[in-house]
Amino acid sequence: MQFWLCMFAAGFSQLTLADHHDGQLSLEQLTVANHRAATNIARNQFRHPVETLEFFGLKPEMTVIEILPSTGWYTEIIAPYVRDHGKYYAAHFSPNATASYMAPNLRNFEAKITAEPELYGKITVRHLNPPHEVVIAPPESADMALTFRNVHNWIMADLENEFFATFYAALKPGGILGIVEHRAKGVWTLPPNYRMGDTDRARYAAIGESDRMTLNKNVRVPGFQAEFVGDNNSQTPTYLLPTIPVQDVLSRSLCPRRQG
Repeated sequence: MQFWLCMFAAGFSQLTLADHHDGQLSLEQLTVANHRAATNIARNQFRHPVETLEFFGLKPEMTVIEILPSTGWYTEIIAPYVRDHGKYYAAHFSPNATASYMAPNLRNFEAKITAEPELYGKITVRHLNPPHEVVIAPPESADMALTFRNVHNWIMADLENEFFATFYAALKPGGILGIVEHRAKGVWTLPPNYRMGDTDRARYAAIGESDRMTLNKNVRVPGFQAEFVGDNNSQTPTYLLPTIPVQDVLSRSLCPRRQG
């Protein structure tokens, strides 16, 4: 696969979803709606979900795959957003996975979405366990695939190529793969943990929990392309090479966003 690499480095009162059956809820409304726990809403200031999803280009009519959604922090926003006009797939852990935490995590996620059918009743759950279980949506059916803070785990397991090949197979030509991934040395240095205390605190606060990247599937080449577009909260592009080697999965070529 070939890529160009692309990176881009809130307060509302809670809403009642039942009051908004007659119209499309905005991302801003969903991030603070009453189906979300106060602890999840509190993470908005660090994860910047509205800015992240708008940067990826999420639209209500899209078919979206969330890759390994874990407890469903982003699911609470994305699934209701596309519920009425799009489609949401959760590519979650497999019950056949070898790691002991994966099957219970899947069960907890399934219990969560089953408990609120009005919000999550249209979700399709697929199992993702490369190289054994890799069909996460019909071939070339998804407008967008999103994953949050997972890529480093695939690299450590030496399975990054298998994962990215799975996403490529599910995305439409021209589809978007959106990635949120850590950049700082040690994720716990980032907010809200700040393990380094006051050392470089402003720098880590500016990064947020993670950086954002988009990879755009291009029908003209046998792989993805993407372009580097900046830093988590920056207004101007910041040019950085990936901090982790990804071999054939990500190109080390960088370029500013093309206009027009």
